[in-house]
Amino acid sequence: MKRSAFLRNGALSLLALGSGLSPRYLRAVAHRTTGQQHTLVCIFQRGAMDGLAAVQPLRDPNLRQLRPDLTLEAGSGKDQLLDLDGTFGLHPSLRPLGRLYREGRLRIMHGVGLPTPTRSHFDAQDYVESGTPGRKSTPDGWLNRAAAQLPGDGSPLRAVSLTPALPRALYGEQYAVAVERLTDLGITQTTANQQRGAAGFEALYRQTSAELLREGGSTGLDAANLLSAAELESYRPAVGVSYPDSMLGRGLRQIAQLIKSEVGLEIAFAESPNWDTHTRQGGRFGLFNRQATDLAASVTAFWRDLGTLQDRVTLMTLTEFGRTVHQNGSGGTDHGRASCAFVVDNQLAGPQVKGLVPELLPANLADGRDLPVTTDVRAYCAAVARHRLGIREGLFPGWEGAPLEW
Repeated sequence: MKRSAFLRNGALSLLALGSGLSPRYLRAVAHRTTGQQHTLVCIFQRGAMDGLAAVQPLRDPNLRQLRPDLTLEAGSGKDQLLDLDGTFGLHPSLRPLGRLYREGRLRIMHGVGLPTPTRSHFDAQDYVESGTPGRKSTPDGWLNRAAAQLPGDGSPLRAVSLTPALPRALYGEQYAVAVERLTDLGITQTTANQQRGAAGFEALYRQTSAELLREGGSTGLDAANLLSAAELESYRPAVGVSYPDSMLGRGLRQIAQLIKSEVGLEIAFAESPNWDTHTRQGGRFGLFNRQATDLAASVTAFWRDLGTLQDRVTLMTLTEFGRTVHQNGSGGTDHGRASCAFVVDNQLAGPQVKGLVPELLPANLADGRDLPVTTDVRAYCAAVARHRLGIREGLFPGWEGAPLEW
């Protein structure tokens, strides 16, 4: 941990002890900002999303033979694929994203994955989030390295994960907050005793010359009204917007709240779990349908909720790997290689499905069974970070590749 981060975090912990306020809250508070922060929102689909189910090739005659129970036909019906460009079709459960695609606000990256093969969820997630495939000793994550390159000192709410624990992508020297519910930050109405305690500790703070308190403590004292309990509890999304009551839906709802509150949020992280579809994956119905329905509803609600702030936000998805091309005997798919990713942004050059998906013949498949990786996940992440955060290099140690063309 950098000395400045140590001083800030240590001081805020001492403030919490003296004032009766939550340490987690005091570590998170910051000045309200008046600048026009840009925000990168990263959704991690844990469990390995089936990219061939999400965005299915329409013209490959091999797919029906390899996936007789999972392949769908394109058409206008609610149980049919949405034809995107004559080559790919969007899963029926993802149809709400179709409007964003038609408006030129959704880009799909196919064939995305790790250059280092692994079928371990744990290892693959570690490699994707650290940005160093094949190397487990990397101490930090690629989003934390991104935060280190952002200009200025930033807000302690610069990098926030709406998850129970800090994700691997945000490990590192830069300060980041992980909280499942914003109300858990400890922002509550103080009692008279707490107010007296806070006043007494503030006097103690102002008298001390200890660098530990002076450097870090001012953050908490100057920003006690960052997000009041009333603001947290009374937040209402934009008219007509309804988020799913799911981990992802709740996470994106609170990210929208932070963006609208102008607290200096520049990197946000949320999770969509349970994409491991070994059994009963289903075509139109099944486990994949359930997860895809939640993803589409959550993302579209978030984007509508942002309103005029959309121009300052980019949303991206990641998953650790894809699924096997051939369905298994349990009506599902097993751990594979490449998957696909979604980017939502108002500044895209029209609707596109980018990336190479070869004809699904055995000779073209990785290990004779998987969709091959044709886009290094680092090239994808680097392109999004360059576009939204202005970061051009230094995100991925040892990587000599280039970001995708935006």
